Amino acid sequence: MCGIVAYVGPRDAVPILMEGLTRLEYRGYDSAGLAVIGRSGDLRVRKAKGRVADLAAALPARFKGRTGIGHTRWATHGEPSDVNAHPHVSGPVAVVHNGIIENADELRAELEADGVALASQTDSEVLAHLIARSEAAELEDAVRDALSQVVGTYGIAVVDTRHPDTLVVARNGSPVVLGIGEKEMFAASDIAALVRYTRQVVHLDDGELATVRADGFRTSTLDARATSKKPSVIETDEAAYDAEGYTHFMRKEIYEQPAAVERALGGRLDDRFHTAHLGGLNLDPREARGVRRVKILGCGSAYYAGQMGAQLIEELARIPADAEPASEFRYRNPVVEPDTLYIAVSQSGETYDTLVAVQELRRKGGRVLGVVNAVGSAIARECDGGVYLHAGPEIAVASTKAFTSTAVVFALLALHLGRIRDLSPADGRRICAGLRALPGQIAEILRQEDEIAALAADLATYRSMLFIGRVRGWPIAREGAQKLKEVSYVHAEAYPASELKHGPLALVSPELPTVAVVPDDELRDKNLSTLGEIRARRGRVITVGHQELGDDSLTVPKNEPELDPILLTIPLQLLAYHAAAALGHDVDKPRNLAKSVTVE
Repeated sequence: MCGIVAYVGPRDAVPILMEGLTRLEYRGYDSAGLAVIGRSGDLRVRKAKGRVADLAAALPARFKGRTGIGHTRWATHGEPSDVNAHPHVSGPVAVVHNGIIENADELRAELEADGVALASQTDSEVLAHLIARSEAAELEDAVRDALSQVVGTYGIAVVDTRHPDTLVVARNGSPVVLGIGEKEMFAASDIAALVRYTRQVVHLDDGELATVRADGFRTSTLDARATSKKPSVIETDEAAYDAEGYTHFMRKEIYEQPAAVERALGGRLDDRFHTAHLGGLNLDPREARGVRRVKILGCGSAYYAGQMGAQLIEELARIPADAEPASEFRYRNPVVEPDTLYIAVSQSGETYDTLVAVQELRRKGGRVLGVVNAVGSAIARECDGGVYLHAGPEIAVASTKAFTSTAVVFALLALHLGRIRDLSPADGRRICAGLRALPGQIAEILRQEDEIAALAADLATYRSMLFIGRVRGWPIAREGAQKLKEVSYVHAEAYPASELKHGPLALVSPELPTVAVVPDDELRDKNLSTLGEIRARRGRVITVGHQELGDDSLTVPKNEPELDPILLTIPLQLLAYHAAAALGHDVDKPRNLAKSVTVE
């Protein structure tokens, strides 16, 4: 959610920090701030409620330093304000913090009892005071002293005027990445802030701390045991983080889907045996045949993609499968079965609820695979194996290309498991051909954008909408409703079409349009009957399917029935985008939401 960027080296830190904060805006935030150590050794701090541009406008002309930290804040404790913005300062120390300090109230009370005056309402400010009060001679030891008193999650970066050429960063449940430059070093919560300056990165693990100077870094555990880290190379290029002429990143990413799907499929289809090769699974055929159940965990769109994946696995591999919100799974003391394969889904690979669910499963002996987009992310490193999406950076808060790539990866996984078990070569050949057809079919749907945009502008005038679908269409209805409410703020609710008569039909009226997912499959007649019930009550119906079924019909090309849901999603993405654009909303950064949810 929040963003961290830090620099130490020979250059002026301020332009680098400001560029990094701009790159991190997509994560969601409500205020921003900087702290740098000036050439005279003084600590210079500027903070501002609002956008990074507001912070830039507030910076004095001579605001410079060679060591510094920056932050974009998404409020958890205390309202958005200049005072509550990071960095937080205590004497010579400045701190930026992502995460939540769970025992902040107790620590605040202890500090206030000792005469410390806290300026903000935040939990993060206590870290600055604890570090400043430490009697340790070295900054890294002072940070250790402070963190030993803390319960909760954190990604932090710290500067201290007594150690002007040093940064200290630490991680527990919130990402921190080091960037290695030429006689300069960087740190950030997301590689997006680093790609302009370096391709060499090091990911910190939970419970790890790094002391960073311009000529290098050293890492250690919180109890001061040295650790060894090998840099990895960022594959993404800087242009992937630019809008490249598109008005919004969301629209750009919708249009990147044909290429993203090709990358997801690249080198993974086997024409000899009509199956999929997924080398990162670390699951041999004997182990795969021993799987008796599949449980998929994710949050938001990742959860809905998991529902699609569960249906694909049941249909193609004939293994019982279901999906559950990771945020609920982690709290219900689940029964972890040795013959169940667990799959964690996260675009960022840092979603806190999903990460903690993975850790709980590992603690109980569960086998967990990851389906993630971000290489080297926490969930990817925690899992026993998995599959990368290779969707490329996704900047808009509302997921589009990562959602579609996730669905494609689940189709590959279902094909792989199915061919190991009972899926025939003929069916394997059929699914392989269907997967190869997807990029061209998605491009065909995108050519309908003008028609969809006109419909979206009309629908944006309504206050609420209903989305329905049966079986394969049900996760698509849920994802369609999610997209619409995320970016347009039009209330949208999804129901299984079969449940309409069990309650939601009471809402149907001319003022409540219904978007119905109606593929040309074995349930088509059932769906048509449902549409008749809505129209009989003068409800407006918008259909998404393979045929025109009324005045408001969005059609997609036909693929294999199991793969059709992937295509049916695309018009709903465009519908949500253009509804939000028609209403004048900030499409890429919807209010109250963040791209990577790294807190509870």
